Amino acid sequence: MSIIKLNNRAVKDATAVGSITGLGNLILIKTQTASSSASISFVDGASSVVLDNTYKEYIFTFNNIHPASDANLTFNASADTGSNYNIAATTTLFEAYHNEADSSAALAYSTSNDHAQDTGFKKLAISIGNGNDECASGYLHLFEPSSTTFVKNYMGVIQNYQSDNYSQAEHFAGYYNTTSAIDAIQFKMSSGNIDAGTISLYGVV
Repeated sequence: MSIIKLNNRAVKDATAVGSITGLGNLILIKTQTASSSASISFVDGASSVVLDNTYKEYIFTFNNIHPASDANLTFNASADTGSNYNIAATTTLFEAYHNEADSSAALAYSTSNDHAQDTGFKKLAISIGNGNDECASGYLHLFEPSSTTFVKNYMGVIQNYQSDNYSQAEHFAGYYNTTSAIDAIQFKMSSGNIDAGTISLYGVV
């Protein structure tokens, strides 16, 4: 497959750029807007949500998630169309942070925020501030949730304005340890409501 056609063997003289097979395209499935919301759920078959074998990969994006009170953005999955969000997962998380005073910065593994076969909600963004200008944005990538053979891997990155005036980026990954098909994902704060922001679900083709 020819990706780039060159004239005179120089990249600056390229006359055509073809598609790069395998990277995929994003298909918007649904966007939900928080407004003092206790939680936001994406349930397959409900309210135009698709979360089945239509796509092998799904991506959730978070845009300016603002909590009602300082809190963590968390999530969990369901294999029974949202009746229970309690699937055991094993995760890993590291974070990079730097404060506004330029007095504290680090890149470190976060032992206190990982999980080993934990059925509770998992942290995505840690200690988001509730100041008027404080929020979190990022993405969560979920792989083949409909598989009945393999566990369900996920990974992502979220950047947030932390409650103590830090720029803080969480890099997280894990797997839901089930061979049952996952058909619902729920997001909520560790305490209080999601005051504002949008969460969008995309399928990858």
